[in-house]
Order: sequence, then structure tokens, then C-alpha cells
Amino acid sequence: MIYKCKNCGGNAVYSPGKMKMYCPHCDGMDSEDIVQGGSVTQCVNCGAPINVSRYTSSGRCEHCSSYIVFDERIAGEYEPHLILPFKVSKGLAADRLHVEFKKKTFLPSGFLSEKSLEKMEGMYVPFWLYDYQVRYDFVGQGTKVRRWVSGDTEYVETSYYDVIRKMDADFDKVPADASIAMNDGEMDLMEPYYYQDLIDFDPKFMSGFFGEIYNQSAQELEDRARGKVRESAENLMQQSINGYQTMKPVSRNIDMNRNGLQYALLPVWTYLFQYKGQTWRFHVNGQTGKVVGKTPVSRGKVLLYALSVFASVSAFFYLAISILEVL
Repeated sequence: MIYKCKNCGGNAVYSPGKMKMYCPHCDGMDSEDIVQGGSVTQCVNCGAPINVSRYTSSGRCEHCSSYIVFDERIAGEYEPHLILPFKVSKGLAADRLHVEFKKKTFLPSGFLSEKSLEKMEGMYVPFWLYDYQVRYDFVGQGTKVRRWVSGDTEYVETSYYDVIRKMDADFDKVPADASIAMNDGEMDLMEPYYYQDLIDFDPKFMSGFFGEIYNQSAQELEDRARGKVRESAENLMQQSINGYQTMKPVSRNIDMNRNGLQYALLPVWTYLFQYKGQTWRFHVNGQTGKVVGKTPVSRGKVLLYALSVFASVSAFFYLAISILEVL
């Protein structure tokens, strides 16, 4: 399907800045009409053949630049339950990259140039969101140490305590990205998303962006989600145990019961920068603007800096020697 402006026939897309459907051709707002048809091999707008990956659910025709949502990949088992619409525009995402990296001295030339940033793309990444009920039973042995001095003698008293804790906790919407192309560690660093902004899925929010169906099943990724829950439960338990000098666990029993599962699309801006034959990936959270990525270093700039420092030091010593000779 494609969204066409009823005023001028142009491709209407979702605008994060305006938070409405927008036609960039005539500035029309909420003027979209749905045009059904086409397939994953043919553009519904111009009829040209298109080439998309097996997981692509929305993309752009390289011939007419129209954004297309592929009906069969957002239906049936692949229909998302929820979507978190983009709130950060492309321009704002570029600004966040500038703020994050502008103080880096040795960035390669062109890293944040307008031409390079123009290639940044917005993408809806598939996520599984898991809900768990957790019961954590902890038994440990804690110690408290008291020291005091009487006369010339220092005394140390160690008291031992049996520590028993029982914790019940609910963990809602624990995320695990279901895109093979996205690095799991990088996607974890994109958190947090604020899930109160999740809404029922509507394909119009995909117009103007790339999207994927889930590449991995909820069952395949559940161990990742359970690992996150276990770590969070451990942190909560540790926060509840304080006031002891030492704590030796005797037994830990964490019982996790999954009581909810949802398939959602979350917004990510992706910026790829080619340097010295290597691709550097940067991501901007499409809701919060959080930036994730490690910058390359220009060896040429490092060398020039070193030479300039050397020249400054050499000039200083030359000046110092000249003054001494005069004296």
C-alpha cells in the first residue's frame, strides 16, 4: 500500500515533528488516501520492479522514491500489536549526533557533514515485549562488625545474622529486538523507551520509514528477556539488603512466570559512515534522541596534532636556549 495526498497526488508520510501525516509536495496535512495493491516485487506507485529483503515490511522505491508499506508483511502472524511512532525528526536526530560528537578532536573529515547525514534513515525495528511475574526467595548469612577501644585494648565483635527475604515483582514490557541486522548490544543501549506512548498498530506511521517483520520468534529470544529480568531482580534484592558488612548467599530461588507477550515496532534512526573500508554504525532513539555509537579516529589528524605539539615544544626550547645565551 501507499499513502497518496488527496490534494496533489504526492506521497504522504508521517512527520515526527508535526506528529501528523504530511505531504512534502504541497504541505498538505492529514490529507492521505490509501492506495492498495502492488507486491514486494513491484512498486504500487510507478510499477517499477523493486528488490527488498525477506524481512522488509516497508521501504522506499528506488525509482520514484515513494515509501511503500507491504500489506502481506503486516498481516496475519506478522501484524504488530503495538507501534511507538517516531517523535524525533531526522533533523533533530542529526542535531543530537552533532551534540554528542562535536567535541571529538580526531573525527574524520565529512563525518557529520550535511551530505553524509542526509543518508541517515529511520527504521521501525521489531521487538518482542515480555511481561513476567517474579517470586524471589533469598536466604543468606550476614555479618555486622563492631569495634571499640577500652584502655590499651581494641575489641572486635562480629555478629552473625540469618537473612531471609521474599520478593514479588512484576516486570512489564521487557524488550528483546527481533532483527538479525541490528546488534543486540546496541539495541539494549537504546533503552529506555517510554512505553506509555505505545499505541495500537496503524500502518500509516510506517509511511516515510523503513520497517522489518520479526526475524526471530519470541521463543528464540526469551532467554535474553529472562536474563534481563534476572539481573533486574538481583539488583532489587541487593537494594533491599543493607546494613551488613558482609553477605554470604545460602540459597537463591527465582521463579519467573511469563504472563504477557506483545509484538511491537520501535523507532530508530540509523546513520552509516564509511571510513577506510569499514562501516561505522550509529543509532539515535527515535523517541528520546539517545545516541549510541563509537566514532572512528582520523590517523592523519592525530599525526598533525602530534606534529603541531612537537613544533610548539621545539619552539619553546629554542626560545629558552636563546634567552639563556643572551644572559
